[in-house]
Amino acid sequence: MRIGLVQLTSSDDPGYNLEQCRDLVHQAAAGGAEFILTPEVTNCVSGDRAHQDSVLFFEEEDPTLAAMQYEARTLGVWILLGSLALKTHDPDGRFANRSFMISPRGDITARYDKIHMFDVNVTARETFRESAGFRPGSRAVVAQTDFGKVGMSICYDVRFAHLHRALAAAGARILTIPAAFSPVTGAAHWEVLLRARAIETGCFVLAPAQTGTHDAGSGQQRKTWGHSMAIAPWGEVLIDAGVEKGVSLVDLDLSAVEGARNRVPALTHDRDFEGP
Repeated sequence: MRIGLVQLTSSDDPGYNLEQCRDLVHQAAAGGAEFILTPEVTNCVSGDRAHQDSVLFFEEEDPTLAAMQYEARTLGVWILLGSLALKTHDPDGRFANRSFMISPRGDITARYDKIHMFDVNVTARETFRESAGFRPGSRAVVAQTDFGKVGMSICYDVRFAHLHRALAAAGARILTIPAAFSPVTGAAHWEVLLRARAIETGCFVLAPAQTGTHDAGSGQQRKTWGHSMAIAPWGEVLIDAGVEKGVSLVDLDLSAVEGARNRVPALTHDRDFEGP
């Protein structure tokens, strides 16, 4: 199966971002991709809640979601819309960071709201409080596709091994981890975390990423690490997209999942234990 990882430099303008994303999705399909994946916050990178409130939509009205449903149907491909920033009806006004699995019929077959919020102090000058603007999800999701079960997660979720182990135990053969990773933590942890999640679960890991310098509005700029990756179940890096915008194509042999799990059947070796 051929997959296409879309690497974007999204801004705070959803209309502009949609056009960039659509062009790259078409490139991926023209290259033979049957499953195309976009990064976290494909539609809008912004830390300005007032701006987000003026440009974001509720799910049922979102133009990026509608456009990707149309493209999936027209191109006859599966699309993982890595995530969209969406309005919600929460009383506190926080947004959702939501990933979508879209079938070649254009149907939404699964939704996943990011569970773990990126509330960190990376450096003295680089701090994030994702939970101030986004409300966390509470449910793990495995999507059923024509090529098997896919476990869905987003960015900071990659640091929580138990989530991905639960997805694999529920039948996932592929884990999707779309991201907008910090350059500091990306340089230190991105590849090793993705490889660990693949090795621990015997899954393919597909991680489309935001890259470069983003115009986040109000004179702000945000930088992301890039390096979209596909990792094999034995831990090999199949592709590293570097830091340029574009599409990376890679062929997956899904029989490698069973091969890795037969060699080291760790998913069958769980034991109950008492806490420390």
